[in-house]
Amino acid sequence: MKIIDGANTVMGRLASFVAKEALKGEEIKVVNCEQVIITGNKKFIEKGLIQKRSRVGTRQIGPKVSKASEKIVKRAIRGMLPDHRQGRGRDAFKRIMCYNGIPSEFKNSKMISLNKEEKKKYIQVKEISK
Repeated sequence: MKIIDGANTVMGRLASFVAKEALKGEEIKVVNCEQVIITGNKKFIEKGLIQKRSRVGTRQIGPKVSKASEKIVKRAIRGMLPDHRQGRGRDAFKRIMCYNGIPSEFKNSKMISLNKEEKKKYIQVKEISK
């Protein structure tokens, strides 16, 4: 089992790393999902998310866009997997868990950090999950 700290980590890099490890058979826990960052202009990111949420549909059909920050991160990871509905993609998706903050059972565990350098233009997931 690998525990990954999502604080100040770029969402795409985090999602691709987690998806690849889950496909290898590892059980993955991602903590601090509300502090994951999305690079780019804040206005464009917020505008794109508002457009995605405001598309008209029904509750049964969708589009289903979650506001919870851990679900936003898990959805990004799902996009990096092969078919998440069947086969090895589904099995890999079941091995991934995302959490806001650090649960008490993982407080004293060793965590993997993926943040490499500081970004100037970014927005945190907790800012768009309001």
